[in-house]
Amino acid sequence: MTSSPLLPPTAEAACAASSAVELLEVLWGRGREVSAAPVSPSQLRVLFVLEHQEGINLRTLAEAMESTPPSVSRLCDRLQAVGFLERAPCPSSRRELVLRLTRRGAAYLADLRARRERELHKVVAAMPPADRAALLAGLTSFCAAAAAEALPPAGDVSLGAPRTA
Repeated sequence: MTSSPLLPPTAEAACAASSAVELLEVLWGRGREVSAAPVSPSQLRVLFVLEHQEGINLRTLAEAMESTPPSVSRLCDRLQAVGFLERAPCPSSRRELVLRLTRRGAAYLADLRARRERELHKVVAAMPPADRAALLAGLTSFCAAAAAEALPPAGDVSLGAPRTA
């Protein structure tokens, strides 16, 4: 992308990132559409939270989702109906239930990530090698800056994919 005389470099980069995010949403949507049990974006967020904080209660999940417990409870009802999460008695409180991702829910997330990665691989493979290297460097820096700005401190819930290797 060449520099625009109308936009400062930061604004131009933000516009390019916005366009990239919109295109990623299209690719991500393809992954959900071919699923045997598609989930909404909100339900997917529930699955991501549970993947990172197994055994949390509904109140903690609602806080992580920045939503209300009744709304999150309805999301969990739907996810439980398709076998992606389970509610179990809390070992330390008879009044609470803990929420856990089931094997089927974990398998769904793994399959969704694999489909998304295949879609991205096709796009990235079509780029010239120098552009792929620049993309890697830029995304690495972008992720570090975004994590510092947007993610909760260590120990809190993270909504991204778990990091491997």
